[in-house]
Amino acid sequence: MRFPLRMTARMTSYIAGKRLRGEEKFPLVLMLEPLHACNLTCTGCGRIREYKQTIDEMLTVEQCVAAAEECGAPVVSICGGEPLIYPAIGRLVRELLGRGRYIYLCTNGMFIRKRLAELVPSPQLFLNVHLDGMERTHDLCVERDGVFREAIEGIQAAKAVGFQVTSNTTIYKETDLNEIAELFDYLQQLGVDGHMISPAYSYAAVMTKDIFMSRDEIREKFRQACALLEKYTLMTSPIYLEYLRGERELMCTAWGNPTYNPRGWKGPCYLITDAHYPTFREFLEKTPWEKYGRGRDPRCEDCMVHVGYEASAVLGSQRRLGDNWKLLKWQLTGGRGRRQNGSHTNGQRTPTPSHIPTATPRPAYDAESGAFRIL
Repeated sequence: MRFPLRMTARMTSYIAGKRLRGEEKFPLVLMLEPLHACNLTCTGCGRIREYKQTIDEMLTVEQCVAAAEECGAPVVSICGGEPLIYPAIGRLVRELLGRGRYIYLCTNGMFIRKRLAELVPSPQLFLNVHLDGMERTHDLCVERDGVFREAIEGIQAAKAVGFQVTSNTTIYKETDLNEIAELFDYLQQLGVDGHMISPAYSYAAVMTKDIFMSRDEIREKFRQACALLEKYTLMTSPIYLEYLRGERELMCTAWGNPTYNPRGWKGPCYLITDAHYPTFREFLEKTPWEKYGRGRDPRCEDCMVHVGYEASAVLGSQRRLGDNWKLLKWQLTGGRGRRQNGSHTNGQRTPTPSHIPTATPRPAYDAESGAFRIL
């Protein structure tokens, strides 16, 4: 199965209960940012530039747990910044697991080995490692040598002791999709449980704009991506992928993935900041939702990212006949990694870090932004 059975059952009963009570707007995934500090300055990331980077501005574990209880989402994505910098990450994860939450701990992977002893493998916990290509390409994207190798060693360490691990890849205009297929092949040899893909979004805080795609470019790129990558265990829903390929329309469901960080509840969404609210109820009731979305706000025009539209796919926005069966089949047919240390996949021994394959990089230096981009 693509996701643990209990996770699917929990999400199904949660959605059904909300609908029976007549609730129109409710969250599926809490985007929890305990802090904004990060050890990297990735070219395409706006999260590290939107807020002042300081280790002093962070949430307490109690504030994080209270936010999770307040909104009630069954899934929590611990993101940020780099959450493995957060001093109390082990206690935070334990507290959320103890309250029945399913957790995606989103990380660049550099501190997995250092903090792994503070975490316990659980069917409710996924380590979600961001990788945008093979070694040389990824290190150029994150603007530091050695990051890919450290992340791979972290993945190997996590899988060796029984953690569930997924990868998260952002697709840019010049992303080499053959290299992404090479990356997924390699990660499958490590026993990685699945792969998430999503188009990049042009944050206002990111100066290098030519790495991002228009709506039409996203559709063409994902037609190619799906043809090449469909054989892998994608954790991206088939309905959302249809939207990315231009085969259907979806309405943004920004409240499905609300963001809570040291400033409060971020409105309207993870990507756009027009206000911060002290409570989740105020976030839902005071955000002028009718002003946002394609055709309403120019900032939304080319946005097709998962935090706005994956919830729409799951919640049945603009539902079609057969969508429920399509989602069920997708859940039942995905195989997750179960390879243990020393075993083999497809007759091949898992590569050691010294044998990590590298892609041929095609870097270009952008003088205006002072950053590399990949060609």
